[in-house]
Amino acid sequence: MPSLPSPFWIATPSRLQQMTGELLRHSSIAVDTESNSLHAYREQVCLIQFSIPNADYLVDPLALDDLAPLAPIFSDPDIEKIFHAAEYDVVCLRRDFNFDIINIFDTMQSARILGYQQVGLDALLKTKFDITLNKRFQKADWATRPLSAELLNYARFDTHYLQALRDLIQNELEAAGRWDLAREEFIRLARLCGNGRAEIPGGWLRLAGKQKFTDRQLTILKELCDWRDIQASRMDRPAFKVVDDKRLLAITEAIPASLRDLEPFLTAHQIHRFGAEILEAISRGRNATLVQRPRPVRPNSVILRRLDLLNQWRKHSAQKHHIESDIILPKAWMHSIAEKNPQTIEELAAIMANSPWRMEHFGAEILKVIAPKGKK
Repeated sequence: MPSLPSPFWIATPSRLQQMTGELLRHSSIAVDTESNSLHAYREQVCLIQFSIPNADYLVDPLALDDLAPLAPIFSDPDIEKIFHAAEYDVVCLRRDFNFDIINIFDTMQSARILGYQQVGLDALLKTKFDITLNKRFQKADWATRPLSAELLNYARFDTHYLQALRDLIQNELEAAGRWDLAREEFIRLARLCGNGRAEIPGGWLRLAGKQKFTDRQLTILKELCDWRDIQASRMDRPAFKVVDDKRLLAITEAIPASLRDLEPFLTAHQIHRFGAEILEAISRGRNATLVQRPRPVRPNSVILRRLDLLNQWRKHSAQKHHIESDIILPKAWMHSIAEKNPQTIEELAAIMANSPWRMEHFGAEILKVIAPKGKK
């Protein structure tokens, strides 16, 4: 890997303003973020990387009280923001700083649209530039200060080559006749919003494997999840690092009544630290009012039939075009089409208004797939 000048560390308002002025002079910049999702109860963006030709910048949000000077960069439609796997970064930047992000280019989504089998940044850089990235810091705690020289170097390489990669991939998209599809996907990704955290009322509702439990066991599971969430907040660590889901579900199924009964499910350290509180949560669950078991509303059989037909068509088309099925038709649109049952091109176009490329290439096929027998 070639030797590069050190990245600029941005941790003061004056340096932030200076960097912002420089970035605003460019029509295209590379962007990435690093968060501490594996190390904190509520994750936050701990580093923002920017790259332009001949310069890499590492912005420290933990040292800066106000990142508002960056807002005009993200919202400027004349400045393209290049990400690799933009979805998570867009969600986090909007959640933490309320940035409105307009005009993006996503190198990972582009690679998926082109049918690449390996779309990770390390794989693409190796293929395109014979550059090997060391990904051993993917699970690092980015809230740690000071960051080591190795971490700083790792972070800068997540954006340093994105501009060159973007240019190569755009040429491939144009040659494949998929550039317009890619631009539609970039707009869709830029509109994504959310808080980046699964805020489902009652954490127990999201756990897979609970369906076999009785109503009383579900009530105990709720108490255990509530306890774990409070404990994780106190410790400022992810809930799974207190007691993971698998252990919690096993405890719920067995309903242990003593510390000895917990031994098959927890480590000695966990029993010593949390055992008494876990037993108290189980006791509360034994006596609490039963929780309401979630009753999913299933679509009627006609909608399910259309959904199955669309899903089969989508898989076949994906194989034909050598891309993944969600590129052919995103799941949200597939469900909307199945529910609304459009009968004409105009009705289908209203559902897929944000994707004229898909309408042009697949609109007639979609209508044929869902048409009643005898009308195809």
